[in-house]
Amino acid sequence: MGREQTLLYEIATRDWLAGFSRTLALGRPATLDDVPDESLDELARLGFNWLWLMGVWQTGAIGREVSLSQPEWMKGFRTVLPDFDPEEDVCGSPYAIQEYAVHRDFGGDEALSRLRARLHERGIRLMLDFVPNHTARDHTWVSQHPSYYIGGTEADLAREPGNFARVGKGAGGESESGGEILALGRDPYFPGWPDTFQLNYRHPGLRQAMSEVLGKVARQCDGLRCDMAMLILPEIFERTWGTLANPSDGATPDESSFWLGAISRVREEVPGFLFLAEAYWDLEWTLQRQGFDGTYDKRLYDRLRGQDASAVRDHLRAGVEFQGRSVRFLENHDEPRAVSAFVPWEVHRAAAIITFLAPGIRLFHQGQLEGWRIQPSVHLARRMVEPADRLVTEFYARLLAILQRAEVRQGRWSLMECRPAWSENRTSEQFLAFSWQGNAGERLLIAVNYANAQGQCYVNLPAEEFAGKSWIFRDLVGPHEYPRSGENLIPYGLYLDLPPWGVHVFEVVRRGF
Repeated sequence: MGREQTLLYEIATRDWLAGFSRTLALGRPATLDDVPDESLDELARLGFNWLWLMGVWQTGAIGREVSLSQPEWMKGFRTVLPDFDPEEDVCGSPYAIQEYAVHRDFGGDEALSRLRARLHERGIRLMLDFVPNHTARDHTWVSQHPSYYIGGTEADLAREPGNFARVGKGAGGESESGGEILALGRDPYFPGWPDTFQLNYRHPGLRQAMSEVLGKVARQCDGLRCDMAMLILPEIFERTWGTLANPSDGATPDESSFWLGAISRVREEVPGFLFLAEAYWDLEWTLQRQGFDGTYDKRLYDRLRGQDASAVRDHLRAGVEFQGRSVRFLENHDEPRAVSAFVPWEVHRAAAIITFLAPGIRLFHQGQLEGWRIQPSVHLARRMVEPADRLVTEFYARLLAILQRAEVRQGRWSLMECRPAWSENRTSEQFLAFSWQGNAGERLLIAVNYANAQGQCYVNLPAEEFAGKSWIFRDLVGPHEYPRSGENLIPYGLYLDLPPWGVHVFEVVRRGF
């Protein structure tokens, strides 16, 4: 890769601050100014150079009202929070944004600016959210610029009550007559998000307004995670909305790419600004070409969950540039907890080794390092307090230490070939092997038997490096150390015999040096 790697930690802002209110015994809700220096020091010590504060922007009353009005959501809230109190715990989704100003509860824009300065002192850059597809239903544009949104008719509302709502009506009031009807924000494969209205990216005024918002928030942080970024690509937007996207005020439709122009303008004002896209449907490369520095790699996540070693290997054959821009994760606020999704523990460990020691932008989620099991809801102001799992914490401590090594941070990655250990043995197909090589010749060799069966293979090694020398393969995630001679390594390769889901992360050291 040859460039500094990005290690990103996602934190739910409201829950994070609620924890400080409790542990610091403040007697009041904590703000961003109350975040202890020690907590920021710990992030830096672990090697994180980016902090994603999820959900910092101002939300409104309608969003909370909608959250309280959904029976299935309320049932889920009680599942993840046994002592659930609707009045105290429901805050509404942070993705139903009323205004791109730091939430009053968190101390406002000034408190964020001070926290950002403290992060920079520790070499940590700040990432925030940008939600291009929709706004809260009580955003000022709804009343001041309704043509910025996708409109609907009485017939649309009657036919699709899950995709349209009446302006000015909160939860449960959509059936009343009178008032403008707007489309709810949505993904074309699911019903609308009931706490949002859908922005119209064919309206030139909306595009200009959103570009200005993007410029404003880019001056408050160092990077943005753009929610469901593919939804506003012209071809996706057209497929989702069709003629409904013709501007209601007669403005000339703009069918060009919003991202190309908007990202370019931000970079002119803020050089080095980082754009990450939440992306699905194999549109990752399209978004990278639109200017995004990184795109979610949900495909790798799904293949790991499917426990298909061959599919994972094929995925890792993609070009190094594409992989370097892929956001690799085992969990985030939209996915289940890794300790629940990847079971038993050995599967979790193997998937983590592949995910985070492959090239790319590495995303860790609040609680993942501690092995928390309950997936929190973004609609809630707090989560259930869980104990840390010692097995998980010890593993991630080792993994994060490996990620700070020079071979990974500035080195070059390569996928390695695994050959059958003998002619009748096909378990080599279960293995994934790759290496990181540092600028001074240091090497890490990673091997994983990603299957529920014992397996054997030979890993091919480069003759020009290993011939005529003796080596020690020292496992950084286990107790083993293996001396090997180049005379045997070159004609055959490195022999491995691993149990189901077995892993090695070898530090390869020349003997006598």
